[in-house]
Amino acid sequence: MGPLSATEVKGFDLERAMWSGLLAPHFLSPDPDRDLRAYVADYLKEEIAAEARVRNVPAFAEFLRVAALTSSELLNYTNVAREAGVSANVVRSQFEILEDTMLGPRLAPWKRSRDRRMIQTEKFCLFDVGVANHLARRRPRIGSAEFGKSFEHWVLMEIMNFRRYRAPDLDVRFWRTSTGYEVDFILGEMDAAIEVKGSARVHEGDLRGLRALLETHRVKRAVVACLEKEPRTIHPRIEILPWRLFLERLWSKDLAG
Repeated sequence: MGPLSATEVKGFDLERAMWSGLLAPHFLSPDPDRDLRAYVADYLKEEIAAEARVRNVPAFAEFLRVAALTSSELLNYTNVAREAGVSANVVRSQFEILEDTMLGPRLAPWKRSRDRRMIQTEKFCLFDVGVANHLARRRPRIGSAEFGKSFEHWVLMEIMNFRRYRAPDLDVRFWRTSTGYEVDFILGEMDAAIEVKGSARVHEGDLRGLRALLETHRVKRAVVACLEKEPRTIHPRIEILPWRLFLERLWSKDLAG
């Protein structure tokens, strides 16, 4: 069973969810840290050691920590290998183990563009924001850079939940050019382009990626999911949506599906 959706939870506390995660036993626990610690220990014992997937379990545990730190970033086997103290080939096999044990999906880049050179590298995302933050030893607070990273991760998990339950054929990608323009998520055939900002105010400078995308692609909906209180339009084709409203639009299939 995957993480809960915020739409399933009454009185959802966004900041708490960033460190408890949305796996039901952890989210509902009075002590999520204890339960997350036990969850990781059980995973290493039952999925890794008992199944003899790797010879060096402590080294795999260190890889898990580094994988959590780089979750939602472009996959760079060499950098992860250097931080984890193993070879790049070992890291490749370790990421495959995470996929095989359902601990995270890869996110593919959008590759079709006539006018821009696109990044070809995938991203890897752990399947639950609480597990990722526990492994990375983060405790995100609203307003911090760690919260912004976690908020983007959580929005992706909501999109994945939506795809799992409502739109199984929905393609989910990210858009990034070789010059650094990026949009966090693309749904379908440019049905929606979604930028995520874990801040209470979205500024013009936050729209560089969406503006660059709109210059070269026909996008049906361009939105920013954020912490603002009210929806507004900041550009003739870009909508600012408070995260609760964003979820409503997503799950009502107003954005894609």
